[in-house]
Amino acid sequence: MKIANLAEVGATNAPTADTIDSVFSALQRAQLARRASFTLDVRIAQLNKLRDSLKRHESNIIAACAADFKKPAPEVKLTELLPVLQEIRHAKKHLRKWMRPKWAPASIGVLGTKSHVRPEPKGVCLIIAPWNYPLNLALGPLVSALAAGNSVIIKPSEMTPHTSKVIANIVAETFPPDLVSVIEGDAAVSQKLLALPFDHIFFTGSPAVGKVVMEAAAKNLCSVTLELGGKSPTVVGPNANIKKAARNIVWGKFANNGQTCIAPDHVFVHSNIAAQFNQALQKEIGRVYGKTLEAQKSTADYCRIVNRRHFQRISNLIDDAKSKGAKIFEGGAIDTDQNFIAPTLITNVSNDMDITREELFGPILPIIEYDDIDSVIEQINDNPKPLALYIFDEDKSFAKHIVEQTSSGAVGINLTVVHFLHPNLPFGGVNHSGIGAAHGEYGFRSFSHDKVLMEDRHSLIHLLFPPYTGWVRQLINAAVRILG
Repeated sequence: MKIANLAEVGATNAPTADTIDSVFSALQRAQLARRASFTLDVRIAQLNKLRDSLKRHESNIIAACAADFKKPAPEVKLTELLPVLQEIRHAKKHLRKWMRPKWAPASIGVLGTKSHVRPEPKGVCLIIAPWNYPLNLALGPLVSALAAGNSVIIKPSEMTPHTSKVIANIVAETFPPDLVSVIEGDAAVSQKLLALPFDHIFFTGSPAVGKVVMEAAAKNLCSVTLELGGKSPTVVGPNANIKKAARNIVWGKFANNGQTCIAPDHVFVHSNIAAQFNQALQKEIGRVYGKTLEAQKSTADYCRIVNRRHFQRISNLIDDAKSKGAKIFEGGAIDTDQNFIAPTLITNVSNDMDITREELFGPILPIIEYDDIDSVIEQINDNPKPLALYIFDEDKSFAKHIVEQTSSGAVGINLTVVHFLHPNLPFGGVNHSGIGAAHGEYGFRSFSHDKVLMEDRHSLIHLLFPPYTGWVRQLINAAVRILG
């Protein structure tokens, strides 16, 4: 395939293996050719082009997200556009510092040498993006990859085809096709891509598919960043500001219809305030999305489930919970024609229900009462380490106790979700919920290799070389005695 034709790949729904190989080979050749010329100024210029293109296509992005799963325009701006634009702004401001070599002072053992660590591009990288934030989670990592000087293939999700097409158009008009290309398609296309010897893979998705990605990467000894998910618990303490907790939890849970990897998955609430807290949640849902089913179905502020398969999965979770004794405190209504599930609060939850084991990834919120916080900590620690943990209480010692006794990718105290927007914080999980980090300098480092450069100036290290005669042995013994 000629370089000039690579931009057409974004319009191909089922590219052949030969097409994918041609795209990959073109990026490999170009990456080698531009190693010395992809300077700070060139990288910033590419980021500026991406920023300008995103702003030009704002209306197309909003329309595409609405077509894919009826995502509200303000939510598209807040959760899709803003994070990427902020990543660009932050990278441009700090990129010179990130690229700067870091000098390593010499220890006594290597006196007379000069050393530094220099970040270099990993090479040709693959970004596999999910459907739940289709623009943000495709182009956010792209910002980090370009800032680090890499070439990139983006594989957007086939579940959000309208947004994937907009991404392909943005990339085709913004970048040379041997710098960034988009390849659309289904899981079979992903498998073809994963068989190629990329220099880094950035994947966002489920832990189950993350294991598949990691296994494929291992065959080529390729580094990975895995942004996964899991069940992010929320703990509401006895001294919580109930109104504030309800406001934050409702937004964090039901924005994007609960299809957020760091959304509160379930809530542990102290029994002393459970009734008041549940009523506050119910009131907040009514304030934000409407008090009646008709209002919730007609509001422009409430997203839809992405497709019928996920709609059925979530419906089955509700049915399973009800069949085992759960009570629907709020919501529970569905509309199959619209992939609509009302904001749903579930109480009387037991451990034999599927909602206690599976990541929910939808607009259902199990509420579990507790009396002893240590029993809650034990339950959290009995499960894989979550991507996020949220704590609501005005007593700082309460939150401190939970933080010290648990492990998670992040902790939010008296807030939910917004740590994703902080450009100076790493975003990532722990083990089952993720490997590596994204955003800001952490994203830049994920797409960079730290190359060590060490130069001999006036060192005496050669005095320790063999043959190990008597005086060399004495020097080595002295070195061990003095430096060890």
